[in-house]
Amino acid sequence: MSLRNRLSGLFKGQSELDLTDGSIPKSLFFLSLPIVITNLLQVSYNLADTFWLGRYSTEALAAISLGFPLVYLFISLGLGLTVAGSVLVAQHTGADDAAAAEYAASQTVSLTLLAGMGFGMFGFVFVADLLQVFGAEPAVLGPATDYMEVISLGLPFLFGFTVFIALMRGAGDTITPMFVMLGTVVLNIAIDPLLIFGVGPIPELGVEGAAIATVLSRGSAMIVGLWLMLRGSHGIRINPQEMIPDAEYVRKILRLGVPASIENTGRAISVNAVLVIVTLFATPVVAAFGVGIRVFSMIFMPAIAIDRGVETMTGQNIGAGRQDRVVATNRFAAKTSFLILSTLGVLTFIFAPDIIRLFDDSPAVVAEGATFLRWIAPTFGFVGVLRAYSGGFRGAGKTLTAAAIAVLLFGFIRLPIAYIASQDLIPVDVWFLGTRTPTGIWFAFAVSGIIAATVAASWFELGTWRGTDLSGSSDDADQSGGDATQGESVGETDPGPTTSEA
Repeated sequence: MSLRNRLSGLFKGQSELDLTDGSIPKSLFFLSLPIVITNLLQVSYNLADTFWLGRYSTEALAAISLGFPLVYLFISLGLGLTVAGSVLVAQHTGADDAAAAEYAASQTVSLTLLAGMGFGMFGFVFVADLLQVFGAEPAVLGPATDYMEVISLGLPFLFGFTVFIALMRGAGDTITPMFVMLGTVVLNIAIDPLLIFGVGPIPELGVEGAAIATVLSRGSAMIVGLWLMLRGSHGIRINPQEMIPDAEYVRKILRLGVPASIENTGRAISVNAVLVIVTLFATPVVAAFGVGIRVFSMIFMPAIAIDRGVETMTGQNIGAGRQDRVVATNRFAAKTSFLILSTLGVLTFIFAPDIIRLFDDSPAVVAEGATFLRWIAPTFGFVGVLRAYSGGFRGAGKTLTAAAIAVLLFGFIRLPIAYIASQDLIPVDVWFLGTRTPTGIWFAFAVSGIIAATVAASWFELGTWRGTDLSGSSDDADQSGGDATQGESVGETDPGPTTSEA
């Protein structure tokens, strides 16, 4: 009996789930659980790098702390395309239009790979200049540049596996990507220390070795993912003859994908901009911020999984004309995400120093990292609410709405508060205010999360995501806002299958 069969009681495959009917909690659980595991495995790439480089040197850890937000920025630019593909596949699947779903998937794969090559070449050429913006110490800047140059060359592989996960998810298959990820994580963990520290004929490569291990592992994952989609035996099928870029269809993917890229890029720019403020402090603060962000990413895996599950369920139910289930799914997901993340927040608050110490046992890094975690831990539940409703907006095709929340709230609230509260610019001496301290940065993270959740929930309840249908005949489109999915058919006349976008 295969491992997959043995786990059938815990996981439900695509053929066993009807996301447009039946129990919402059950569907969301079986859809999201493999996403949680997949995301935890994906984060383990970064955690493995952080673990081994933390033992290599503090400068090496600070180097990937400096490079990680830039990696996130590059990937975020491509994620919008994968979101567009996922939403289109989900809606066409819900409408029971397999040909349209396959055409959308094929076009998305080719466009995403091209984007990965373009961003990779740009990153390799300009990464040194981009990193200099952060003003880090020379001992950190050099290794960070080496790390980012390798990652930049490997962006097509990173993009390729990301689009595989997204398209499978849109079709309702989240188990296959989980198993593929498991195999490649084992590969990464095996070769990471060998390339970082060197062994036998393998030279000691330090930070650059960690980057090479990540690219090799994700490259193998991309190859397996593309092979599975070409076979079409799981999730979604792609057809080579439909992968030739169709200018008209590419334009339609971009109308959905660009706002989604703006959402992800807005989050990434926020982290990068905050990093500029963080680098105004000593190297231990930079290292603490890097470790904290990675822990932050790991803690939020359940919320991100629910976000993606809601995105898929919303898309399929809109395709099936079940807007009642859209409302119920989003509200249930928000409540569930709040409870799960709040519980994790309590545990993080209690064990904050021990968590940081797993990655860097330097007393200065542990002290500042624990302070960071204890400021943001009580607000974890609110970020869970934000992610749940953001998934609903994207699944409904309202990618511009999700982008507006991310950019306006994180860019125009978190960043100004972080700078003002940390740089002794307030003429009062209350609590940490009135002093130059990184505590102001941690305070900004907490405040922006609460505000963002409140706005997202209120915006969803206004019902502005309604009024869409797959026939493209929506009357109440949000054309003034430029939301691609309302009031404009995705399948106006295509050389490929006739499709339309909600």
